[in-house]
Amino acid sequence: MKKIPVHFLFSLAMWLTLSSVAAQSSLFNGKNISGWQIHGTEKWYVENGELICESGPDKEYGYLSTLKSYKDFVLKLEFKQEANGNSGVFFRSSVNGTIIKGWQVEVAPIGQHTGGIYESYGRGWLIKPVPEKEKYLKMGEWNRLKIQVKGSKVTTYLNGHEMIQLQDDKIAAGEGGIALQIHSGGGIKVRWRNLKIKEL
Repeated sequence: MKKIPVHFLFSLAMWLTLSSVAAQSSLFNGKNISGWQIHGTEKWYVENGELICESGPDKEYGYLSTLKSYKDFVLKLEFKQEANGNSGVFFRSSVNGTIIKGWQVEVAPIGQHTGGIYESYGRGWLIKPVPEKEKYLKMGEWNRLKIQVKGSKVTTYLNGHEMIQLQDDKIAAGEGGIALQIHSGGGIKVRWRNLKIKEL
């Protein structure tokens, strides 16, 4: 059997790695919110290369949505909760004013189901992580969230731990963009960075 040259294997490995990286797109450029749209009167701004959402004086719901729609994808991002930290990441969603239709991957304090799926203005909670998984959230520190959406199936991961798996026909038919949320009530501040998406 003929040996494959080591330099060829190395080149192949590098090509595969670069192809994988190239297939990812950054949703946030670290400078401004180009490619996104603000909904509502709550605060969205960039500071030290981080995207920040913060409650405004109206203390209402607020959203920052992508101008582009995404159907099947893997989304990876990091978030750090300050103060209350009740937020979320919507997918296949549409926003009209501050009314959002779609599905939210919860981002909230410990005990409030981070990584679970909530359907806004619809069926409510579709799935919550089991209580033992609440320990994977690190309040006041950076957390890694991964969301995989393909067809009717959604899987979420928090800091490398699978939180939920869900298959749902209504989600399969959904269309729309990705949106970050500020919950109503005031006193909320969440930092986001390294938002990268790979379409499937």
